[in-house]
Amino acid sequence: MRHPAFVFSSLLWLPAALAAQDFDTVEISATQVTPSIYMLQGSGGNVGVSIGDDGTLIVDDQFAPLTDKILAAIAELTDEPVEYVVNTHFHYDHTDGNENFGGMGAAIVAHENARVRMTTDQFVRVRPQPAYSPEGLPEITFDQSVRLHFNGQTIDILHLGNAHTDGDAVIYFREANVMHTGDVFVRYGLPFIDVGNGGSINGMIRFVDAITHVIDQDTAVIPGHGAVASRQDVVEYAVMLRTIRDRVQDAIDQGRSLQQILQSNPTQGFGPGDAEEFVTNVYNGLAP
Repeated sequence: MRHPAFVFSSLLWLPAALAAQDFDTVEISATQVTPSIYMLQGSGGNVGVSIGDDGTLIVDDQFAPLTDKILAAIAELTDEPVEYVVNTHFHYDHTDGNENFGGMGAAIVAHENARVRMTTDQFVRVRPQPAYSPEGLPEITFDQSVRLHFNGQTIDILHLGNAHTDGDAVIYFREANVMHTGDVFVRYGLPFIDVGNGGSINGMIRFVDAITHVIDQDTAVIPGHGAVASRQDVVEYAVMLRTIRDRVQDAIDQGRSLQQILQSNPTQGFGPGDAEEFVTNVYNGLAP
């Protein structure tokens, strides 16, 4: 396995699927983003795929039972093996395949906090996430950023603060002008903020605002879930987050309880999604 040079600097919606989900019925679809970068969709977070002479790099790997289907979809694009798996955060719908890919020899890359979460038993939203075996743990971690040179791309993996969790990363393919955001930016409406694992509404807003200063109007954005997006979609998403945050903060400042805030419908005009869960998470991140 060939490992290119790294430059280090010290610088979810989780599907409401039960553990008994029938993965046999899941089909993996591929969307071409650029001549050498694709997005795979199945069940779980979007998988980014970079192909080229150096091998194959993927961003996230969905659920473990889907690994063979993901590999089959990649085989339609390239004969090169998966050399790297980059995790955008630790949630199971983005990392459950880590043990399979790690067992095949792929090097796994993630933020240090994401690795810490994967070393212990977690409970994320609707199901437990047991600690991963050594094969599934990131062997390359970073604090603020790491740069990878692979397939003719300068790939910046950036942690722009705590947001969806305390270990979020976005992956920016500079020459291709493509960014994978993980669940910091999603396209199904109201996002899930994992307050219990370091996420917060203010962190989400800061992180998304920072993304808009990295990308431009021509950037193709692969969200954590949903169709390929543009910078304008990210900007509009930030407006949604900020508007709802301000409505909840104003209500808190007026001394209203969580129940009163929920009844006032602060997500009006936005959605779809679980408004009660979202507002509760926003409230828990703001309330003194």
